[in-house]
Amino acid sequence: MTSNHVPPNGLARTARETTAENPWPLRLLTSNIRVYVEKMSELWVEGQVVQYNPRGSTQVSFFTLRDVNEDVSMQVTAFGGIVASSGDGFGEGARVAVRVKPSFWEKRGTLSLQAKEIRLQGLGSLLAQIEKLRQQLAAEGLFNADQKKPLPFIPRRIGLICGRDAKAKDDVLENARVRWPMAQFEIREVAVQGQYAVHQVSSAIEELDAIPEIDVIVVARGGGSVEDLLPFSDERIVRTAANATTPIVSAIGHEGDAPLLDLVADYRASTPTDAARRIVPDYREELKEVHHYRVRGSAAVGRMVTREWEILNLLMRSPVLQRPTATIEQQAAGLEQAVIRLRAAAQRTLSQNQSELAQLTGMLRTLSPTGTLERGYSILRTSSKKIIRSAEEIKSGTLIEGMLSQGTFVANVVGSNPTGSFITPQPTDAESQE
Repeated sequence: MTSNHVPPNGLARTARETTAENPWPLRLLTSNIRVYVEKMSELWVEGQVVQYNPRGSTQVSFFTLRDVNEDVSMQVTAFGGIVASSGDGFGEGARVAVRVKPSFWEKRGTLSLQAKEIRLQGLGSLLAQIEKLRQQLAAEGLFNADQKKPLPFIPRRIGLICGRDAKAKDDVLENARVRWPMAQFEIREVAVQGQYAVHQVSSAIEELDAIPEIDVIVVARGGGSVEDLLPFSDERIVRTAANATTPIVSAIGHEGDAPLLDLVADYRASTPTDAARRIVPDYREELKEVHHYRVRGSAAVGRMVTREWEILNLLMRSPVLQRPTATIEQQAAGLEQAVIRLRAAAQRTLSQNQSELAQLTGMLRTLSPTGTLERGYSILRTSSKKIIRSAEEIKSGTLIEGMLSQGTFVANVVGSNPTGSFITPQPTDAESQE
């Protein structure tokens, strides 16, 4: 039979000596752990700052240091100006090397690190990858303003992607229905952080985008640390949102958070409440607008009716409507006067032309050979119809033709006198005998 050595106070002196019948009090275990941890030397550790809560009033800062490759993290406490002395680049996402002294808090049984010195190691690897992806997607034009789709004025149905039983869900639903009680939602509750978030959020976007009745999709999460929001900068979620035909509203985190989903979304809401205000109108404001436009419309119609009635009264009092034939009669009188003036002008023109014709006819008669013949002259021609102008052109015995104003005659030339003196005609035998 084995006998156990029991210290004077009745407790086992080492951990291996404890039994179910003789266990250590928890305070003894934590005390021993503290003693062991305090014996540890200071050492340098490397990691990424994922949560940073500065407390300027107490000169104490707390941040969480996360392993860059494994899901391992520890709380770090920094006193005095240790954080400030590390440089301006210290913050969430920064990769740092920290000289620490491990410490153990007995009452809570928690192990933490006390920072003695901090050295920045450049931008955290995760944020560096996100920045590289952001530049790549920006170069592809996924963030361009012309790629943004307009949000509907009144969506038939609203797709909502949020965490399970999350406050962001209630913020969107309550605020949207206060503004527009008829709002209808299609909700997908998914993981919004951790290893399953990327797959579930992407699948939810694709599923809601395939429903024709859904006019807008809201992706909501109520803030969180940089580490918590990392899935919303994943390339798969960003490209899924960019390829969606339905407008996307990003309501991730708070005003200072900027995951890549915010850049590719068609509208970036600062909070889930802001998203609710943006996706639906305020029916009270819309009722005011309707009433306002009804009043303006009624006044405009009243003014138009009054103006048209005044115009109608003026037309009814016009002479044209009171005596429709007045215009025709006036035009007929004008036409009659024009006809009289035209006839008078035509008569004057005719009389003038007749007078001119008579004058020209007289001149023509005076100058024509016929007029000359009428005054007692005659025209003599030879048998070849040649006009005789000189006595030398004829000889005695030549037959000539004489043209008078009334008829012609034929004569036999018995003599001629080229000198121009008259010849006394000799009587013929018959005339002598008489």
